[in-house]
Amino acid sequence: MKIQKQQAMRTVLYGLAPLCFAALYFFGWRFIATLAVVNATGLLCEWLMFKRYGFKVTESLFVSCTLFALSLPPTIPLWIAAMGIAFGIIFGKMVFGGFGKNIFNPAITARAFVYISFGVPMTAAFVEDATSLGFFPAALGSWLSKADSVSAATPLVTKGEPLLDLFLGFTSGSFGETSALLILLGGLYIIYKKAANWKIVVASLLSFTLLQTIFWASGLQITTEHGLVGVSSPLVALFSGSFLLAAFFMITDPVSASQSTDAGRWIYGALFGLLTVLIRTFSTWIEGVTFAILIANMFAPLLDTLLKSAKAKKKQKGAQGGAA
Repeated sequence: MKIQKQQAMRTVLYGLAPLCFAALYFFGWRFIATLAVVNATGLLCEWLMFKRYGFKVTESLFVSCTLFALSLPPTIPLWIAAMGIAFGIIFGKMVFGGFGKNIFNPAITARAFVYISFGVPMTAAFVEDATSLGFFPAALGSWLSKADSVSAATPLVTKGEPLLDLFLGFTSGSFGETSALLILLGGLYIIYKKAANWKIVVASLLSFTLLQTIFWASGLQITTEHGLVGVSSPLVALFSGSFLLAAFFMITDPVSASQSTDAGRWIYGALFGLLTVLIRTFSTWIEGVTFAILIANMFAPLLDTLLKSAKAKKKQKGAQGGAA
């Protein structure tokens, strides 16, 4: 099987490598099993489509598979992980014609499928606080942490998580979302290497922080199963859940993002940040990132078309005015 090389995709994988090592450190060898199953299933699906329709197998596949694996909770059954990536690769990418033609991000398509189809394993089975594992060897000697059979809520639900723990990664959550520090380092690396557009990232962060700050400063309270709870502070919201991972590694996908104009990139990134806060605050989907990305992906082609059309009309009027 010949796999088409893509240097930009390889750069993204380098940026994700620290998160993979952290997932192994915090949650044990189950992450390696999940990553292996997801990559093997994704590769098989893309190869079968290649054999049938002649689509190319590209290195972007491994980025999609790695991102999907990192977005999963540590106790996710392996067969659900396999079903998710199969759906994401086939229906989120290959049915559109393969890499470069897909509308939606394949990794987030896969996550949305399992999030809707298998709600309990995706939202309730988060591994307990990783701080009890110690600094070394942490979970390196186990299949999963000591909380193998214990369910705990994501930090988006439970309040009072120490900010430093959220920043470093000593908290509950999905495989790749716990350490804001490593996400920032990997994200800055791919921006430096021009594998991700900084305008989309900055627009996402600014819009998210601005709206979250407005809600927090106004004292807004939301109804949860625990009663009325105040909206999280901007830093806690930023470091909790998978927003940072999505802002650097998912929303910047060169195919499904708005890429035609700088104005489109700013609007696209801002749309994602605002939608994430709104969905987190006012819907029953506590994470928000998954559906915010899919909605932004859906509007990206229309956004590019409108902005390019407006730019062309402005240029045409300028040319007519100059001729007159």
